[in-house]
Amino acid sequence: MTKKDIKSISYDELSNWIQENNYKKFRTDQIFSWLHEKNVVSFDQMKNVSKQIIQQMDSEFYINSIKIKKKLVSSLDNTVKYLYMLEDSECIESVVMEYAFGRTICISSQVGCKMGCSFCASGKSGFVRNLTTSEMLDQLYVAQRDLDCKIGNIVLMGIGEPLDNYDNFIQFVKNVSNPKGRNLGLRHITVSTCGLVDKINRLADENISINLSISLHASNDLIRKSIMPVAKKWSIDQLMDACHRYIKKTNRRITFEYACIDKVNVLDKHAIELAERLKGMLCHVNLIPINPISEESFKAVENVQLRRFFDILKNKRIPVTIRRTLGQDVNASCGQLRRDSLDV
Repeated sequence: MTKKDIKSISYDELSNWIQENNYKKFRTDQIFSWLHEKNVVSFDQMKNVSKQIIQQMDSEFYINSIKIKKKLVSSLDNTVKYLYMLEDSECIESVVMEYAFGRTICISSQVGCKMGCSFCASGKSGFVRNLTTSEMLDQLYVAQRDLDCKIGNIVLMGIGEPLDNYDNFIQFVKNVSNPKGRNLGLRHITVSTCGLVDKINRLADENISINLSISLHASNDLIRKSIMPVAKKWSIDQLMDACHRYIKKTNRRITFEYACIDKVNVLDKHAIELAERLKGMLCHVNLIPINPISEESFKAVENVQLRRFFDILKNKRIPVTIRRTLGQDVNASCGQLRRDSLDV
């Protein structure tokens, strides 16, 4: 019999297993808490669970575990970057960032990425596979154990496209937010997507009102198609329709990520065009100075032009910020640490 990954199953699935085996209902809460609150790595660590249940769980399930392969700590701002090794020896990465309001972890959702955005390092080494629910959870759990702290915010903005790994991503959100486990509030979870319109619409109907971040990076379809293959399938108008629907369903403000690329998307006319598109929308624009990558000739925008772009949006009453750069001394740009490990 093939064992199941117990951290990837839902609370209800665990409850059904408990009932099918004629164990008392309270055992579900105990076991789920051991897995998702106390983050045990073996069934033997579940001290208040009977040996009979532990033996049966051990015969039918396994507790997935990822290991820290490399850890870098920034001397500038305490950003911590992890390179994790999975059970099949593939590698992923996550970043823990320290803010005044607490720690935030940026996690990966896939090994590699198939979206092919030209300015992004994450997909340059190709797509390998989706992460399981437990592999996403473990990026949080292992970091919390290593840092001996509770991390209060999660952003799914690491390697991969979360909505392309939809089912595992949804189970991840449900497990990490379950009151019987980690109990992380939905308002503390943000998912970033390059704009999979069908999945955004599906997410709007899930009744899990997490924060949505859209990797927009262009004010019109011509520019977006030149740097983001996903734009060849869905236009900006279609994407905006899905965003309006998500806002209406969830009452959540959407963040639009905008990577600023010199001579590509940061002219005054682009700022004006972007402001017109977002006028009246419950949203926020996050301007991101790009990290140049070796495969492309894109250059970071000059500070003067970045500030001018910011001012145009602000003057047109579009909420806007410039992302603070963290972990500059520890390869904190997404995908870079994994790529370096593959080159060794």
